[in-house]
Amino acid sequence: MPVTELNQQQEAIYQRDKYAKGGIGRRHWDKRDQAALNLVRPTDRTIVDAGCGEGITLEKIHRLFPERKVIGIDTLPENIDICKRHGCRAVQGDVYNLPFLSRSVNFVLFMEVIEHLEHPETAIQEIRRILVPDGRLVIVFPNDRVFKIARILTLRFREAAYDPGHVRQWTPHDTRDLLKRNGFNIVFSRNIPFYLWPVSLHCVMAADKNN
Repeated sequence: MPVTELNQQQEAIYQRDKYAKGGIGRRHWDKRDQAALNLVRPTDRTIVDAGCGEGITLEKIHRLFPERKVIGIDTLPENIDICKRHGCRAVQGDVYNLPFLSRSVNFVLFMEVIEHLEHPETAIQEIRRILVPDGRLVIVFPNDRVFKIARILTLRFREAAYDPGHVRQWTPHDTRDLLKRNGFNIVFSRNIPFYLWPVSLHCVMAADKNN
């Protein structure tokens, strides 16, 4: 991903370059995205990818749901430019101050963002603000320890040494607590590629907004 304010002293590793290499990394990426996008409901007419990065997943959403209103949000202008070059609708924005009216969005994808945030609770409250009653939040976060081991085992030493700028390691238990105390009901939780969190790379969790 492009360098952020938390990891400025490094050469950027771009998501699309990694994805284009294919192999086991791309297969896992696609499996993670499929698990998250399977949670989009027929009634979810407005879909927001909050923290869309370079738009790999956003591009899939556009392709899967061409008849729906789909928009990506990211803080980095470079990411917005990359998204637009690949035909995705995206605007620069802040997860603490999303550019949407209250109760105007059906579905928010929050993929590999929460671990970067200094104030995650504020971001969750802001997402809740823009969601309609019963609106759905799908949150995806990585298991950093397992990722580092996996990259070393697959000889991806540069990626293993890369500082992604994560503020905190989240667990499924921590995330459930955060969502519940901020007015969400957990409706789905899955660790991938394995059932147990300590040996998995990601957790995919869905929560619906309480009325």
